[in-house]
Amino acid sequence: MKIALVNENSQAAKNAVIFQALKKVADAKGHEAFNYGMYGVDGESQLTYVQNGLLASILLNSKAADFVVTGCGTGEGAMIACNSFPGVVCGLAVEPTDAYLFSQINGGNALSIPYAKGFGWGAELNLELIFERLFAEPIGGGYPKERAVPEQRNARILWDLRAAIHKPLIQVLAEIDQDFLAETVAGERFAEYFAGNAEAGPIKDYISSLFA
Repeated sequence: MKIALVNENSQAAKNAVIFQALKKVADAKGHEAFNYGMYGVDGESQLTYVQNGLLASILLNSKAADFVVTGCGTGEGAMIACNSFPGVVCGLAVEPTDAYLFSQINGGNALSIPYAKGFGWGAELNLELIFERLFAEPIGGGYPKERAVPEQRNARILWDLRAAIHKPLIQVLAEIDQDFLAETVAGERFAEYFAGNAEAGPIKDYISSLFA
């Protein structure tokens, strides 16, 4: 599994702490973790929580990532933004049980975490435990297990409804403000990671054209 970390500007200073916890768990479980920033360095391209949602959608729909970890001060804005874009089902986790139940019951592909509210003593340990429970079992396995079949059915219904309601991402990319889009993909490592991981197709071609 390819896991992408996306931070927004208000919590960029915590990027290294977050990625260290994520990478430790990802490595132990045989997954790959990619840090798309923000990195908390001077002069870097700024990402808002709205852009977190767009970036998550680009990464997931292009198959550059299989799962996105994001967040903001409360985690709420990033979650709402992610769920506003096609191909993203994002939950909110404050503690490890939230992450496990979202993974097993809802079977989503993105998780938002609060990096300011409640982020105090032991925060890095809480992050590591959140990631351990998030990826403890194959996503969508169900909890409790006797509820797995109806939960998986409901998750499929949600995915089908979202596909019917949302425009295809390639149409969204063409219609939104192109400066806003360019800023969203202007991160220091984005072009490198995206080129190496996104599958061939119209989304990759469209995004790649922004760097031409």
